[in-house]
Amino acid sequence: MNEMPTLSEPNATPGSAVKTAPQAADQPAGRAPTLLEQLQKPMSIAVIVLAVLLAAQSWSTSKQIRNLREEVAKRLQKGDVSNAETGVLARNVQEGTKELQIKVGALENRQSETQSQQLALEQLYNDLSKNRDEWALTEIEQVLSTASQQLQLAGNVPGALIALQNADRSLSRSDKPQFITIRRAIGRDMEKLKALPSVDSTGVALRLDAVIAQVDSLPMLSDETPALPAAPEKPGKAKPVRDASGKLMGPPAPEPLLQKVRDGFNTWSGDMWADVRQLIRIRRVDTPEALMLSPTQSYFLRENVKLRLLNARMALLSRNETAFRNDLIAAQDALAKYFDTRAKSTQTAQALLRQVQGSNLAIEMPTLSDSLTAVRNYKAKS
Repeated sequence: MNEMPTLSEPNATPGSAVKTAPQAADQPAGRAPTLLEQLQKPMSIAVIVLAVLLAAQSWSTSKQIRNLREEVAKRLQKGDVSNAETGVLARNVQEGTKELQIKVGALENRQSETQSQQLALEQLYNDLSKNRDEWALTEIEQVLSTASQQLQLAGNVPGALIALQNADRSLSRSDKPQFITIRRAIGRDMEKLKALPSVDSTGVALRLDAVIAQVDSLPMLSDETPALPAAPEKPGKAKPVRDASGKLMGPPAPEPLLQKVRDGFNTWSGDMWADVRQLIRIRRVDTPEALMLSPTQSYFLRENVKLRLLNARMALLSRNETAFRNDLIAAQDALAKYFDTRAKSTQTAQALLRQVQGSNLAIEMPTLSDSLTAVRNYKAKS
């Protein structure tokens, strides 16, 4: 009989124990069971329990796997839906991004244009700031040159003063010490102009205008008409006679016939003598040709006098004293020769012309050379 492996043998396997079980059954019934035989039954039960547990575990695991698969499938479906929605949103975002990129590109183009314009403006401003003093001096030089020409040609002293004051005000806005020399020269020229004697050119021109307006209404020697005789008193009714107390003394006595005849003759002779006096008039005239002017000649004579006065006014404004005096003398001679100097209007016109002729225009005007020289020297140095 083969020997059974003991528990102390480490290499014993369950299969060997199972194989020895029938052999133990062949043993006689009277022999006591060994330790292996005592352990076979619990081991079998343990194996069965283990198998049941493994089956239960396997079933539970398969069930969990199945539930997990279902849940994963549901989540995958939800993920697909979310992915679809995300794709739609992504496409919308891409389209919006493209539009934004287009707008950003347009804004960048505008920004570049704005920057270029800003650079151009800054460059222009820098150029202007650099040349501002030069331009200001050039403008002041032009103003002073124009004022000097008007001062010499027309004697426009107020205009020259205004030009100098504006130039000094423009230079005062700059705090550069180099402009002090120019301002001093301008101040000297201003003092020269203020020291000049004043000529009332406006008042003289107004007097000339008044005489020009009166020329058409001045009486001439050629158009003088004879004075009408005074109307004789017509004989009326006899006035009643009153006493010292004012009471009526009765109707006056009727005039006799001889007295009426005498009164009628006196009235008739007086009328005849007045008519005769109007036919023959004696008047002393130094220029007989003034009485022989026709209406056409009288019209042109008045126009000639007005032209003379207008020329005198223009000579006054241009400071041409010689032409001014000659035109005034010619106008005064025409008034004295062809117009009635006994009329009040003619005497008024002659008085105005004498006042105008007394005006002194022979004033030597200074030049603005100091100011112009200072400005030009500063421009030449800079």
